[in-house]
Amino acid sequence: MTKLLQLTNVSAGYNDMVVLRDVNLEINDHDFIGVIGPNGGGKTTLIKIMLGLLKPARGSVTRFGEASGSSFIGYLPQVTQVDKKFPITVLDIVLSGLMSSRGKFYRYSRHDNETAHQLLAQMGIGGLAHRTSRELSGGQLQRVFICRALISNPKLLILDEPNTFVDNRFESDLYERLIELNKKMAILIVSHDVGTISYYVKTIACVNEYLHYHRSNIITEQQLADYNCPLQIITHGDVPHTVLQKHEHDHVHNHDSHE
Repeated sequence: MTKLLQLTNVSAGYNDMVVLRDVNLEINDHDFIGVIGPNGGGKTTLIKIMLGLLKPARGSVTRFGEASGSSFIGYLPQVTQVDKKFPITVLDIVLSGLMSSRGKFYRYSRHDNETAHQLLAQMGIGGLAHRTSRELSGGQLQRVFICRALISNPKLLILDEPNTFVDNRFESDLYERLIELNKKMAILIVSHDVGTISYYVKTIACVNEYLHYHRSNIITEQQLADYNCPLQIITHGDVPHTVLQKHEHDHVHNHDSHE
């Protein structure tokens, strides 16, 4: 097991408002972590800290080994709307995922183009490479952005609400593909669809100002009571669904506080 990223006693926020407090989290290669929590609980802030877009007010963020490179993280942002008037092709969108490591004025190689075409084919949209974003459905566009996140061959893939715009069939295909990708990279996925991700991920982190780390994808009612986590389990068939409630904190819960 190789350590990729470690957050140690991280607190962060905006202006005078603290959004995250005393967060401890360690990500290793082949981890598959589902991040859940209520709106405003700090999930987006956690991602910004990992990406280096926001500096902690206190604590530290450490990348290890190859993780120090700019292509270390592949990121799929939450896609809510796209300016389809901008005439960029699908291929260009995917290749733009290399900008952070190659620079804005880098001329893409034949290998880069071949890799982009291969990713699009794997996502079932190989025939759309030269279409513009305005010609795509929401689900097709989401697949394009997933390819963009993967083209740099990251060690850690972060996906923020990847279910946006996708149909049920592609949602199932997406998670099966993530399982395959997890064999060669760590994955952190933020989602409100707790019932679905708990079926696929290995561990779960619940974020609501503090971070509660569950070292399993199975959360019992007793664990919820012990962690004081805002979840209530509702079972429908073989897949459990969960409902977020409010965290109350008497003390700090950290990554290493509970097994």
